[in-house]
Amino acid sequence: MFINNFDPVAFEFLTFEIRWYSLSYIAGIVLAWIYIKKFILKETEYSKYIDDLISYVIIGVIIGGRLGYVIFYNFEYYISNPLEILMIWTGGMSFHGGVLGVIISTYLFCKKNKLSTFYFLDLISLSAPIGIFLGRIANFFNSELYGKVSTLPWSVIFPKIDNLARHPSQIYEAILEGILLFILINYLALKKNLLLKTGYISGVFLILYSIFRIISEIFREPDGHLGYFFTYFSLGTILSLITLFFGLLIILSIKKNEQNN
Repeated sequence: MFINNFDPVAFEFLTFEIRWYSLSYIAGIVLAWIYIKKFILKETEYSKYIDDLISYVIIGVIIGGRLGYVIFYNFEYYISNPLEILMIWTGGMSFHGGVLGVIISTYLFCKKNKLSTFYFLDLISLSAPIGIFLGRIANFFNSELYGKVSTLPWSVIFPKIDNLARHPSQIYEAILEGILLFILINYLALKKNLLLKTGYISGVFLILYSIFRIISEIFREPDGHLGYFFTYFSLGTILSLITLFFGLLIILSIKKNEQNN
């Protein structure tokens, strides 16, 4: 059994606290950018657009992720404390809101440059698990999004929460949504050449992420102020069912277009 005594603050610079959460976002974006540019696009005609696209993606992730958390998870609190919406360094980001933010920002970028939105969303989907993995590890360091009480030998005690042994659900998510998702989606894209079917990888990403998230939610403690909806469904599960639906819709639309052609 492991006792999680990690400090959410990685280090201090002058009077500023640099948190693992912030570092995970920075590292995730940088590594994803390097992966797309150096290993996927290499020196193709589209590689020149990645440097500009990354700025749009950063804005989309931050605004979408934060507003998603505010609206979906704690709306009443932030309406009463609106200035705290800007305090993103304290944590509180929604993956599903971040996805929506990235979709919108990528659409705006591609419309401006007359490019295929789905093509670039496919590229982002290939690298997104890198950031998800680092984000979940930061969740673990922060002692947030912890799991339900467990007696398993790899259970973890989060002293900042209580003295109960719990599932390290952040680690489960890092493995499923980070490592396994990265392996599967890149295998399908690069080995099975599904990257050639524009939009297909985006749909597969939404489907696989949603499935892995729904599995993880089984072991994850729901937000205390929200609990379960309809007895069994956490908000994360409900939002993942929605993204699962849209992922399937994208795949079915592509297959229908192939049949018509």
